[in-house]
Amino acid sequence: MLVRRLAGAAVAGVLAAATALAIVTAAPADAAVTAGCGKAPTLTSGTRTISSGGQNRSYILRVPDNYDRNHPYKLIFAFHWLNGTAGNVAGAGYYGLQQLSDNSAVLVAPQGIDNGWANTGGRDLTLVDNLTALIEGDLCVDTSQLFALGWSYGGSMSYAVACARPGVFRAVAVLSGANLSGCSPGTQPVAYLGIHGIHDSVLNISLGRSIRDTFVRNNGCTPQNPPEPAQGSLTRIATTYSGCRAGYPVEWAAFDGDHTPEPVDGTTATSGARTWVGGEIWRFFTQLPSTTPSSSPASPSSPPASPSSPPPGGAGACSAAYRITGQWQGGFQAEVTVTAGASALSGWRVGWTFADGQTVSQIWGGRTTSSGSTQTVTNETYNGTLGAGASATFGFLGTWTGTNSVPSATCTPV
Repeated sequence: MLVRRLAGAAVAGVLAAATALAIVTAAPADAAVTAGCGKAPTLTSGTRTISSGGQNRSYILRVPDNYDRNHPYKLIFAFHWLNGTAGNVAGAGYYGLQQLSDNSAVLVAPQGIDNGWANTGGRDLTLVDNLTALIEGDLCVDTSQLFALGWSYGGSMSYAVACARPGVFRAVAVLSGANLSGCSPGTQPVAYLGIHGIHDSVLNISLGRSIRDTFVRNNGCTPQNPPEPAQGSLTRIATTYSGCRAGYPVEWAAFDGDHTPEPVDGTTATSGARTWVGGEIWRFFTQLPSTTPSSSPASPSSPPASPSSPPPGGAGACSAAYRITGQWQGGFQAEVTVTAGASALSGWRVGWTFADGQTVSQIWGGRTTSSGSTQTVTNETYNGTLGAGASATFGFLGTWTGTNSVPSATCTPV
């Protein structure tokens, strides 16, 4: 059984003609198969390592029983929570999908550095890329059937995958997640399922709503404020958004509960009761056929920039705009946008002073130091170089009591 609370946080081959014929015969008509199809596999179920970004990273792989080299399988990434492990995910059946998939999917549980998914410098996305290439080069995978899911920090990593690899992953399921692992560029559609508790005491539901709305927008869905259950009702309310682009559904399920991956309707105690989460995720994934839309939808339109408006600030200058993106009792999420002036930047430093005793508890997209109420954030290696007028963002989770006023942030080129 999964933990119920957050604890702190190709090898390419060439196929012979006869083998290729067998694959085409076995595969669904629209399946896009990989180089691993038709090959005798070298990958087997178990704990393995891979060199990624100059580090040895571990993962647990689950290859279907009676694996058929000529059958293209789904590939599902399952990410653990903060202070969880790949072993926890695999031991609990990959959020229930091992049993539900009934040997129709290859399952992989990567291990995060420091048992989390900070994705510093994009290192965890690089791991996903490397594992995808390795598995597709050795096993038979339907490339239009890649999925990702996770709870808490694992949900945040799934969100990052959706934002960064929309042409690779068909759909994601985010359980009680937030924007903790980044979202870049986050402008293209991906089928999206979000599940969150209405009184989540670790990652407030407002954080889940915020990341859900990224894909409401990207998928062209009609915006709405879907209904959510009352506290104490011990129920859930599921919403399927209308107006979404064909092939890119967005679904949202809010349940009466706290920070758990295993909510159960009708009771606060899950012992002996079966959660509905795995079944909903498997239903959502399997409704998407082994095809992708014939052409990528256009990105959501943005208001054109005024040609008469120069970049903010003079030569060598930069500016910083601080905004609160979500707030709940005792906690909040904020985002800071850094914009270069009339000249390019090779690095930046942002500073502000909290007036009401707020603190920063977790940050992404920047490196922070503090001295009392004064906060200083410098760029990461991947977002410090900005062209004239270009922008980068970083975000953080913080705490507050009484008042949470918005400080004035300043930016200095470095």
